[in-house]
Amino acid sequence: MNRLTENKIILIKRKTRLEELIAKYNTMAQAKFYIEHLGADFSDYVAEDEIYKGAVSEANRELEILGRVQVVDRQYVSNFIFGDNDIVVVVGQDGLVANTLKYLTTQLLIGVNPDPARWDGILLPFRVSDLRLVVQDIFRMRRQVKEVSMAKAVLNDGQIMYAVNDLFIGQKTHVSSRYHIEIAGKHEQQSSSGIIVSTGLGSTGWLKSVLAGATNIVNCVTDKNLKVKQETQFKWDLDYLHFSVREPFPSKTSQANLVFGKITKGYPLKILSQMPENGVIFSDGIESDYVQFNSGIEATITVAEKKGHLVV
Repeated sequence: MNRLTENKIILIKRKTRLEELIAKYNTMAQAKFYIEHLGADFSDYVAEDEIYKGAVSEANRELEILGRVQVVDRQYVSNFIFGDNDIVVVVGQDGLVANTLKYLTTQLLIGVNPDPARWDGILLPFRVSDLRLVVQDIFRMRRQVKEVSMAKAVLNDGQIMYAVNDLFIGQKTHVSSRYHIEIAGKHEQQSSSGIIVSTGLGSTGWLKSVLAGATNIVNCVTDKNLKVKQETQFKWDLDYLHFSVREPFPSKTSQANLVFGKITKGYPLKILSQMPENGVIFSDGIESDYVQFNSGIEATITVAEKKGHLVV
């Protein structure tokens, strides 16, 4: 086979909802019984599974014409060693792109929407049918690449976590998160539902939700008509982050003044855990992929030294 390159093309996929149901209930028949017993449409799960698997198979065929392809499931991405010159193709939802991007360094990532009728795909600008042309354009350096800033949490025990959209710092249960927070010379004790740190890419996600909720609460309990400033939805490649404290509780031992602000390389956010157990830091909504954040652990959060590279 005359391939265009001997560099590897890494194809990232994920399990479908149907596969996860079958893993949980052992057989498709049992999964179908469970879903239909609840009054849901099982055929939607089947259709989604067929379309997704068809897209992955077609993408694999297209890419094998161009180079050496290795298929990697989402669950193995965090431990996979990517080569410096690998091209990464993600077939899935936006979350799979974000979850993959944070484990890359200089590699280019192509986001493919396997089911445009189902997924909006902000980070999935391409279809499977585009892959052959897009990859050839990359080999010839004819494709625009968009840089994506990341957040980085460095713990004083040596652990590091990156985020493409958001970091969450707090309790993994619904009890109060207790910690000491410090930024730009200001500091205080806090008790809250946790802290969210958002990148430019994440500014239209969790951060937008938090601000919309806070604004509407204020509007309901006052006679003001506040609106969220547009500047809180910022470009993907800017070198600053936003932090927001969820439901801060002022008391005799806790304050609620440092609840929102900007994080830069010169002014990182420092958080010292005061939670004996169940303190966590996770990124991009993947709660199962976390680092422990219990008493005595301090996290320094700032803009990451690396950026993601998304082909557009």
